[in-house]
Amino acid sequence: MNSSVLIESFAEFAKFKNIDRPTMMRILEDVFRTMIRKKWATDENFDIILNVEKGDLEIWRNREIVDDNSEDIWDYDKISLSDARKIEPDFEVGEEVSEEVKLEDFGRRAVLTARQTLIQRIKDMEKELLFQKYKDLVGEIISGEVYQVWNREVLLLDQEENELLIPKAEQIPKDRYRKGDQVRAVVQRVEIVNGNPKIILSRTAPAFLERLFENEVPEIFDGLIAIKKIVREPGERAKVAVESFDDRIDPVGACVGMKGSRIHSIVRELENENIDVINYTDNVELYIQRALSPAKISSMKIDNETGRVSVFLKPDQVSLAIGKGGQNIKLASKLVDLEIDVFRESETYEEDISLEEFTDEIEDWVIAELRRIGLDTAKSVLAVTKEDLLRRTELEEETIDDVLSILREELEEEEENQ
Repeated sequence: MNSSVLIESFAEFAKFKNIDRPTMMRILEDVFRTMIRKKWATDENFDIILNVEKGDLEIWRNREIVDDNSEDIWDYDKISLSDARKIEPDFEVGEEVSEEVKLEDFGRRAVLTARQTLIQRIKDMEKELLFQKYKDLVGEIISGEVYQVWNREVLLLDQEENELLIPKAEQIPKDRYRKGDQVRAVVQRVEIVNGNPKIILSRTAPAFLERLFENEVPEIFDGLIAIKKIVREPGERAKVAVESFDDRIDPVGACVGMKGSRIHSIVRELENENIDVINYTDNVELYIQRALSPAKISSMKIDNETGRVSVFLKPDQVSLAIGKGGQNIKLASKLVDLEIDVFRESETYEEDISLEEFTDEIEDWVIAELRRIGLDTAKSVLAVTKEDLLRRTELEEETIDDVLSILREELEEEEENQ
């Protein structure tokens, strides 16, 4: 293989991989210098001249002529007078000899190795460029075409046919993928696995919803409205706290749009995820009220030391505050960074019974656990849903069922005896 064929084939491959000319030149020179070092141990006295467009390669070995009896005759940059005159008969001691080295002088095996090395260097460069490209895109939305669907992940291809992955945990539960579908997701992270870049996308990350709002709401993109925080149950419900830096702009109205025009496209993208847009405020009580919307809070007590807040609601508001599967209260707690405990307001506790009266039927440690969350009477326990008790206490579901059954029976007997 002559130099022109080697260089032209490499240049064609490099252009196909979108490698720029300076990088291509640097890789070529590095590989040829490696060949020189393997043959002569050093490349310090060699010049390499490349012309990628024409496929030309010139390698020149530069040495100083010394007398045949000189002690320096074995130095890498010296040549004996007799050897120099084999190249050119009229050379004299002290002159410099520039001898051209042909690619064939390295041997067929070395040339084939160089070709493989060049291709591998381009592939490594391609991997590095891909890694850097997507590392800079972390947190940004990109689009890819579904190429293959597996149980644990979905493989997408971008416009340059780079492989992108959406793991099961990063997919919205309602997502259904078919080969050829165009899918949008946010770049979650980029890793190097076994020397190859692994690009992980997400449709469940809060950043995905944030980017969607930026795309749909010009005021957010322009910085007039800021997204303070996003919490999500992907595909089910999300709460987005927004703040306006312009008193003339209603942040909630701007995000929702005229007749919901702006938010509808976001909801569709997220498989009909229910999105609550909330006006952020530094007033913690007001912020909690807005976070628990649509429920109406009667009163609340905030304990900053424990990071908990007790909210009291009318009986018909409790289910609204808790939401389907406890989603509303869970997301509200995350949004305000406080653990929210819901209590049902009761018209009267005159006929109530202290939990201390049940020590013969309910173990002391169970009563202590209930008292720990502020429940010390039968009616106060029954006013809280079973799901709420499971979430707020360390009690097992079976234990809670037994407690509720005992308390109900006792209160029913009290009512019958009156």
